[in-house]
Amino acid sequence: MTPTTPARRALVAVLASATLLGAAAVPAVAAPPAASATHAGHGSAARLDHQKAVAVRVLKGVFEQGDTEVVDRHVRPDYIQHNPLAPDGAETLKNLGVSIHQQFPDFRYDIKRVVSEGDLVLVHSNVVATPGARGQAVFDIFRFQGGKIAEHWDVGQDVPESSANGNDMFSTESWPRTQWPGRGWLTAYNKKLVTKAFEQLIVRKDLSALDRYWGAEYHQHNPNIADGVAGARAGLGGYFEAFPQLKVTPKRVIAEGDLVAVHSHYVNAPGERGQAVVDLFRVRGGKIVEHWDVLQDVPATAANDNGMF
Repeated sequence: MTPTTPARRALVAVLASATLLGAAAVPAVAAPPAASATHAGHGSAARLDHQKAVAVRVLKGVFEQGDTEVVDRHVRPDYIQHNPLAPDGAETLKNLGVSIHQQFPDFRYDIKRVVSEGDLVLVHSNVVATPGARGQAVFDIFRFQGGKIAEHWDVGQDVPESSANGNDMFSTESWPRTQWPGRGWLTAYNKKLVTKAFEQLIVRKDLSALDRYWGAEYHQHNPNIADGVAGARAGLGGYFEAFPQLKVTPKRVIAEGDLVAVHSHYVNAPGERGQAVVDLFRVRGGKIVEHWDVLQDVPATAANDNGMF
């Protein structure tokens, strides 16, 4: 849920070098704290926890440690890649991990949130290649098949130096101030609520959705929009006015507890390639109380034929 701003992929030098090794960009993550005991979504809590643990284990092992054996154990050989800089296949993932680990031994993925529903896992992270850098805000989405990672989408955006709302792109400001999903029995309700709210506000560009679905306490993490419902009304109102032919097409919704993510294709005007965007909402008491997002321009060419969605 964001006005357009060009998003630059980080680690361009690394990606160029990795391409020489037959690889390209795939984000990596560090292990999160232990997951909560209560989970939601389709499937058992144990399976959802397993999927989260595998996603984190693979990406942490590959990119922070250069461990390729973890890919053999947990990633399908026919791994499907939607990152436009990366070819398909598990071998690509292994080659890139080795290259990044060699060139950036302090490379870290600081995980903020992990959400799992059905066969999907969403990871929200701050990717930092060198200590002291602001890095990128990244959402990774993984699809599992037979207990292994089968497919990957991601969206990455440079973290700016300042913010219009005083919040960074990662913190939790609404109560309770935890980054982990809330009670699982709320998943279905919250997913339905956010799906309706997103359809009315973003797809149909109806600002009255803010009065119906948004709470009086609303914390904004998009660096270009002011805090609160008034900030969202002004920011989105200006965006819709600037791009009256805006078309937003949701591709997938992933929810767990009080967190609901919408992965969408935003096209500001006909004929444009548009942007891949992940909007993440937090719901409390039947109202949306917090929002994070990441956006990335869809490039003209890609290293695979799968598209970003």
